[in-house]
Amino acid sequence: MATPTYRFFDVRVVRTEQVGPALVRVTVTGDRLGGMVTGGRDQRFKLFLPQPGQEAPVLPHTLDEGWYAEWRAQDPAVRAVMRTYTVRELRRDPDELDIDFVQHGSGHGAGPASHWSRTARPGDRAALLAPVTEDNGGVDYQPPAGTDWTLITGDESALPAVAGILAWLPPGMPAKVWLEVPHPDDIAPLPTAADADVTWLIRGQDPTVVDAVRDAMLLPGTPYAWIAGEAGTVRTLRRHLVNDRTIDRGRITFTGYWRKGKTEEELLAELG
Repeated sequence: MATPTYRFFDVRVVRTEQVGPALVRVTVTGDRLGGMVTGGRDQRFKLFLPQPGQEAPVLPHTLDEGWYAEWRAQDPAVRAVMRTYTVRELRRDPDELDIDFVQHGSGHGAGPASHWSRTARPGDRAALLAPVTEDNGGVDYQPPAGTDWTLITGDESALPAVAGILAWLPPGMPAKVWLEVPHPDDIAPLPTAADADVTWLIRGQDPTVVDAVRDAMLLPGTPYAWIAGEAGTVRTLRRHLVNDRTIDRGRITFTGYWRKGKTEEELLAELG
């Protein structure tokens, strides 16, 4: 029998912090969180939140490969709210995980995860489906052999992943990075040993990330591109890199973290 690479963890809120107009950071801990590991870079995991009026999320009874089918079959008004997030930071002594939540809308217009992050209090309960081995299939940033430099783009939803990637890059690795955020106060330090040229773009004031990349002088050599954020923007950037910049498709990793006008529940329903 194969050793599982992911496991469910019960967690509780330790503290929350507004790290910028677009992001709220929620720090969680748990008695078994010491068993969670990360492969670094853009390590993803599943977060399960309680429905309004529940003290804890209602999880599937099957906590193995069959969990997803059971979760889908549960009453949507009762089952846990499920979202996919990127590890912002996992620390030891004490065992704590930082999760950054993008703030979509306000009041009743906010999504359930945004609302939960803004109203979470110490002791509030949640759950994770998170990796217990470093090689866990949840890391998408995988530069192939022969990569001379890396191109990275993202919006506020991709900031935790970009921070993890830049922290992981080897010393001196050339990187061209474009990040589009809603407000100047969303600009944050991104420590790295790489030779990274980071351009911050303020939405509505600066060129879009698509226009900025189109107009940019790229580096010589063989690149690896990682592009993430809103799905329509990601598709446009990928087409530009393949068709106009003639970058090999196999050297581009692209991820739509969200889609304009769609909730995650609607996207899941489209998958059937």
